[in-house]
Amino acid sequence: MKKSMSSGGGGTLPPEEDRILGAFAGLAIGDAAGWPAARHRSLRLAPWSRRLYRELDAFAEERQVTTLPVPFALNQPVEPLALGPSDDAEWLAWTAATIHEDRAEAFGRLAQRDDLRARISVWSALDNLAAGLGPPASGHDNPHFFDDAAAVRAVAFGAAGMDPVADAEVTNSGDGVLGAVAVATAVGALVRGAPMREAVDAAVAALPEDTAIGHAARAAVAVAREHGDPFSAVPALDAALLDHVYSYGVTAAETVPIALALADAAGPAFGAAVSAAACLASVADSAPALTGALAGAYAGYEALPRAWRETARTLAGCCLPELAGTDLLDVARTLASGGPQGSQAQGAT
Repeated sequence: MKKSMSSGGGGTLPPEEDRILGAFAGLAIGDAAGWPAARHRSLRLAPWSRRLYRELDAFAEERQVTTLPVPFALNQPVEPLALGPSDDAEWLAWTAATIHEDRAEAFGRLAQRDDLRARISVWSALDNLAAGLGPPASGHDNPHFFDDAAAVRAVAFGAAGMDPVADAEVTNSGDGVLGAVAVATAVGALVRGAPMREAVDAAVAALPEDTAIGHAARAAVAVAREHGDPFSAVPALDAALLDHVYSYGVTAAETVPIALALADAAGPAFGAAVSAAACLASVADSAPALTGALAGAYAGYEALPRAWRETARTLAGCCLPELAGTDLLDVARTLASGGPQGSQAQGAT
């Protein structure tokens, strides 16, 4: 499923398809906008270049140098480091490609491979599946059951109007599953034409108040509504939600509430929502992507900035190598049509 020449169907898209493409493109744009995307995409370069990066980082620490090293392509092709999507967009594409399959079976095929890159929750689930431990235990007996891997995948389920729980329980539990439910609820409502505030309220209502993610979502939305616009809300969201004690930058109880809050505050201002999410550095691996999915589903594909649409549509294959060159819009169109996906994106060996 390599990149096609069309960018938006050649004309005005049907409203629901426009919003499904908007959700996928919005997630990819947010994925590309977060600073970790360059780190993920650098995984396509030779291992020695990443070793040099780590050595430069150590040198800066030892010599008290404030210049931060960034991924570089010394004597190698620079294309992997060009602005573009990375891990979140690839896992969304894989999910859309396998969405009608038994989820444990789809993930089970991945457990047989050694060329993947994924979140800790996914790796732990694959180990559990390989050992004969299926869902929900594969997601519950998991050190990162609380992360947002399933929430990213839930964009596909929301777009298709499907329940994400069976998928989420393969890799996650507790807040990790609830985050997927909230994202699918919001994306599903937006794709089918709901106003942003209605979709966000429905997503928050799906989160029990006595859970960490439920408490955080209500606090985040209240903070953003109080400040009125996404950028103004950034300092308050950082203070109210983000845990700077542990290195858990993909915790669903942080990233999903932030995405709901910033998308709600932005309304039709897609760029304002994604840009604000990217300002929250500790959650920039997935919060901009989740925010972009919500804002894109609301705005629709054809309302997104053309330059960003083109920049973010082609996958790099940095986590699922067989997806290199895949056009994410083709994946979204196939999902919107309800048709089967090609085997290339299904992770088959």
